Amino acid sequence: MRSLQTWLCRLFLVLILFSMVQCANRGNPSGGPEDKTPPVLLKASPDNFTTEFSGNTITLTFDEFVKLNDIQKQLVISPPLKYKPLITPQSGASREIEIKIKDTLLPNTTYTINFGQSIVDNNESNPLPFLTYVFSTGTYLDSLTLGGIVKDAFERKPDDFISVMLYPLDSTFTDTTIYSIPPKYITNTLDSTPVFELRNLKAGAYRLLAVKDQASNNFYDANSDKIGFIKDTIVLPTDSLYLLSLFNEEPEFKSSVPSFAASNKIIFGYSGKAEDIRINTLTPLPDSVRNLIRKQPETDTLNYWISANKLDSLLFTVEHLPSQQIDSYTVRSRKLDMDSLLITSSTRGPIEPEGKFYIQGSTPLASVDTSQIRVQVSDSLPQAYSVRLDSTENKVWFDFPVEANSSYSIELFPSALTDFFGMVNDSLKYNLKSDSYANYGTLRVNLKGPVRYPVMVDLLDKDGKQVQKRYLERDMQMEFRLLTPGNYGIRVIYDENKNGQWDTGSIKELRQAETVKYYPQLIEIRANWEREEVFTVTN
Repeated sequence: MRSLQTWLCRLFLVLILFSMVQCANRGNPSGGPEDKTPPVLLKASPDNFTTEFSGNTITLTFDEFVKLNDIQKQLVISPPLKYKPLITPQSGASREIEIKIKDTLLPNTTYTINFGQSIVDNNESNPLPFLTYVFSTGTYLDSLTLGGIVKDAFERKPDDFISVMLYPLDSTFTDTTIYSIPPKYITNTLDSTPVFELRNLKAGAYRLLAVKDQASNNFYDANSDKIGFIKDTIVLPTDSLYLLSLFNEEPEFKSSVPSFAASNKIIFGYSGKAEDIRINTLTPLPDSVRNLIRKQPETDTLNYWISANKLDSLLFTVEHLPSQQIDSYTVRSRKLDMDSLLITSSTRGPIEPEGKFYIQGSTPLASVDTSQIRVQVSDSLPQAYSVRLDSTENKVWFDFPVEANSSYSIELFPSALTDFFGMVNDSLKYNLKSDSYANYGTLRVNLKGPVRYPVMVDLLDKDGKQVQKRYLERDMQMEFRLLTPGNYGIRVIYDENKNGQWDTGSIKELRQAETVKYYPQLIEIRANWEREEVFTVTN
């Protein structure tokens, strides 16, 4: 009996403990409903929208403890100050934010201090969006506004944190002002919508710019910043809305110090256009030494290949033909291995029907010996083919009909390929298999609206990478065939100078970048589907 009582007592204690745990789990304090209310500004000293401001300290008092989040990026002061104000608290939380101005303020000027979304409550980080403090050092507040939208001239999605700048067109404004002097008025799109509004402006004539200000110095740096502009003079007051398209200007020529990357290769970095650059070797070389200059694909680098590998140093000049600028360099040799011939291919497996196949060399390819190449189809049957050596891309293209549901093998025996240095390939074999036409889809596109021909039309994958392209000189239907199932976009580029490529703009010439239009949504393509879309292009 005693043991039964003891067991029951223990069971009772266990049940009590279990219920306590359950109660404890249920009873974890939730703190009530989630706080989604932003802080409230109770008081500003001096008052917001004050005139005849003559102090250097502003105090903002809130209904709860607040902290500053990303204040360096979110804060926008217009007109810009030469010295950044001291804003507290730098860390921690307080019911007050204090701004100490270290600059001498301009007379009779209206200033705005926009905090963006930097002021948040201490508990839930709820932002008080775009709190703006306005004051004037004169007897009245300027009250005009100017608004619009910013976009990227080429990409579908615009950048965030775009500075929109307004310069007075007075006697002090010159062609170089925007490169070294902050604007009279400034705002920022921050990380929200690409819409801007400049407030508390004075009547007058202005130049309107938008800048992706990488250095946060409140003026335009052509080497790093994107820029957009309105060509016409802005006259305030106005009810017009303005569209600013941002682009990177063609970089000015600049050469980098060259260096040996291998015992047979010197790399020359540059900015600008490769076709405008000439590399001259001033060091006398033996007749037996050969050299070759090729652009490294998809980089701003020129490769200087040289057949001698026992040189102490070489003297070069890098000449920019349009400007006639000449830079001189001495390149000293280092103990490095020689770049050897390596071959890569466009694919080693699936290939689409009617597809193309190429191989690419790591060193400059000089010749192709087709007697050392064998192409076969399916049951080891010889397949007729031709090859084309593309020296610019350093590729060898194979041209033969790729049928659906077929297998192909491409064999390159030793010495099929010879490079600039006389090196040859090892034995290579590529096995390719084509899919059925039923695994692909087709898209037909018609352009409507006020299209200015000629245009380039790019078919893009869901990540914005070009898949296929067309060039139209007149209105006609386009057909994009053999598309892998997925989502695609369409980009139309107005080729205004008819050179077959998109051209950026120039602020010096007040020339906008060539117009780019995107189909508003992605288009789904399924296997064995044919789909037709109408792209209505608007101005």
